[in-house]
Amino acid sequence: MTAVDERPPAIAPAELLRRTLRRHAAGVVVITAPGPVGLTVTSFTSVSLDPALVSFYLSTTASTAPALRAAEAFTVHVLHRGQEELARAFARSGVDRFAGVPWTTGPHGTPLLAGVTARLTARQVGLHPVGDHLLVVGEVVAADADGGEPLVHHDGGFGGFAPGAGEGPWR
Repeated sequence: MTAVDERPPAIAPAELLRRTLRRHAAGVVVITAPGPVGLTVTSFTSVSLDPALVSFYLSTTASTAPALRAAEAFTVHVLHRGQEELARAFARSGVDRFAGVPWTTGPHGTPLLAGVTARLTARQVGLHPVGDHLLVVGEVVAADADGGEPLVHHDGGFGGFAPGAGEGPWR
């Protein structure tokens, strides 16, 4: 009789990372650039206040990567709780992501989507390869916000967040 190995099978690091980060809630934005091109992103973050810098990560194999590499500017659209379909539309490959979406061209040539919670436009100041992604850094040149409950992505689905729902030392 041979012994049975009862250890769980090894999990590849990429799968382990994917499983773990599904537990991390993230805000949902759509990034647009001249072309027009656009994509849904959950890796958007602020970098610096002085100068005002923001960043996001983009897969090197994304269909939007060539246009975003060449773009002088991009616009970040913070989605609100009711925009799950917009988030899904800009996450799809092989379709016209702008079909049926109201937008205008902004002063920096980027598409400006209508009805979002907040929006900012940044001049691209850095593009850095990091693993199988590109880190895109931009300096904020314009911003506006209407407010509202943000769209949040968590564990493969969309939801919302109501500010002030909890108590704690951060208030």
